[in-house]
Amino acid sequence: MPPQEKFDSPVHLEDAQKNNAEACRNPVEPETRGSIRNVKEEAMDIDFDELLPYVGEFGLYQKILFILMIPFASFVAWVYFSQIFITLTPEEYWCWVPELEDLTVDERLSLAIPNGGKGYSKCIMYDVNYTEILLNGSRLPDASWPTKACQHGWEFNYTVVPYASVAAELGWVCEYDALPTMAQSIFFVGAIFGGLIFGWIADRYGRIPALIGANLTGCFAGIATAFTNNFWQFTLCRFFVGFAFDNCFTMMYILVLEYVGPKWRTFVANMSIAIFFTFAACVLPWIAYYLADWRMTCIATSVPLILAVAAPFLIPESARWLVSQGQVDRAIKILHKFEQMNGTKVPDDIYKRFRETCERICKEEEADKTYSVLDLFRTPRLRKITILFIVIWMAVSLVFDGHVRNVDNLGLNIFVTFTIAAATELPADTFLTAVLDRWGRRWLACGSLVISGIFSIWACAVSNNIYTATLAILGRFWINISYNIGLQYAAEVLPTVVRAQGVALIHIMGYVASILSPFVVYLDVVSSVLPLLVLGILGILAGFVTLFLPETLDKDLPQTLQDGENFGMDQKMWDAPCFGKKHEDEETPPVAIFRSISRDSIRNSMRASLRGEAMRSSMIRKSSVRSRKGGDSVTEVEKF
Repeated sequence: MPPQEKFDSPVHLEDAQKNNAEACRNPVEPETRGSIRNVKEEAMDIDFDELLPYVGEFGLYQKILFILMIPFASFVAWVYFSQIFITLTPEEYWCWVPELEDLTVDERLSLAIPNGGKGYSKCIMYDVNYTEILLNGSRLPDASWPTKACQHGWEFNYTVVPYASVAAELGWVCEYDALPTMAQSIFFVGAIFGGLIFGWIADRYGRIPALIGANLTGCFAGIATAFTNNFWQFTLCRFFVGFAFDNCFTMMYILVLEYVGPKWRTFVANMSIAIFFTFAACVLPWIAYYLADWRMTCIATSVPLILAVAAPFLIPESARWLVSQGQVDRAIKILHKFEQMNGTKVPDDIYKRFRETCERICKEEEADKTYSVLDLFRTPRLRKITILFIVIWMAVSLVFDGHVRNVDNLGLNIFVTFTIAAATELPADTFLTAVLDRWGRRWLACGSLVISGIFSIWACAVSNNIYTATLAILGRFWINISYNIGLQYAAEVLPTVVRAQGVALIHIMGYVASILSPFVVYLDVVSSVLPLLVLGILGILAGFVTLFLPETLDKDLPQTLQDGENFGMDQKMWDAPCFGKKHEDEETPPVAIFRSISRDSIRNSMRASLRGEAMRSSMIRKSSVRSRKGGDSVTEVEKF
């Protein structure tokens, strides 16, 4: 006898007959039947974020990985900032006159260097026969003596900067003072190529090979920098050090974020930067100060990068990347290690459903590969949004890097000033973590950019160095917030099918703008107020431009190109989430609820991670956002 079907409630024959008759009178359309079937299939899907609670969202293994971010966060800070201290030029220097080497410094200055009332000249000396003057017993100059450019190099005052940098050693001052600026710009050119190359390696061969490759490139190029003897050798080495910039940390950043649950990603994403990166940046000036040798500073900040060779033994490969390559069994094997470390147990049927979900999503990914970044420019509104993001991110990148490098122009001890300015990253990230999902992206981005610009311009209007430095550091604090918002904002607005490529384009354009930032700082040779004035004006203009972008807080993120074209069309420029009225959600049909929970969650989180997530580092700076509409429907979107 066949087994009887069980029901939760009694089924009466009369009811069944009525239902059958009703079904005959109102047949279900084929499309509807297919839709219902797809909804049922998707309801059984388990994506990576749904699997993580079984494994442990922030268990012992994830905490170990979080701690292992420390060296890589330190490396990226040293790679990024070290050139400031190895090219640092003392404020006071003057022409070296070999004939006067037996005199005291004050006597050399008084006799050989013209004094124009604002101090001794840095690039001009008197054109006279000093041997003859010394024989005559003269120690005072004659204002009628002719002058000439320095002929035998320069003499530097190492009171504040206690070592000879590469700029001082090779004489990159006076007519050559633009060379450190050019070298820094070439560093960012290297960063562009490094991002593309290591992004491709990460997608083709995995996160771990890209992590090792980026760190080893930075290690060897940084050590080689210490043995350079001319500008072109130095610049070539800095170009390859630029390859490591961002990538030496980003791949580790991606890995950790991929293994923690959604509710922990905001903490991990922000605190890894706020604590680890900030601490390393604050320590760097004192490494250079203590070693007092630019070559040793290069070696000391480059050799630790070789520790990345231990990564395969300590850090698991990205399970999401493995899934994208069809290596689901290997991904599950890694997850078994998480189970052992975290003391959890995942049922076999959960893994089975996870395998089936991965296979289906990978097939859908194949269909989506026909999209390209050019699709962002095919429709008018999406084209406008993309161009706005490019312009805003270029301005934010330029202003951020300009503030980083302008500390040498503030007239105070650069080691102390840089440490204080770098420390602003901690409160900035902490503040942003607390308010971003309450105040929204658009107005917070606008406000932080405008406030940063106001402080920067205000710093130009005061003459006291302490006040100027204080205001400039406050400008740096607010641009830190803008930078972190910008890293997340574009990935929320661009549609899923071209999100990775679009964010990659935007961030690469940011590096293009960063090439110009050293030249903005170089404007100090024309006027000391110009660098902060330019940075302030750019910040304010970029802030107001952000008001033309759509708000993403509490919004379902766009999936298709048409979604991207329509996204935010119902919003007004002056709408602000924190002041908006809360309305009751409209009743959502059951099918829509299924699709919101299953398809959006799976497509967003899986597709974002499977397609080119490592093309650029900053794509996943903020790794996830929860879009909430009331308490009934929750869509989790993992960003890259």
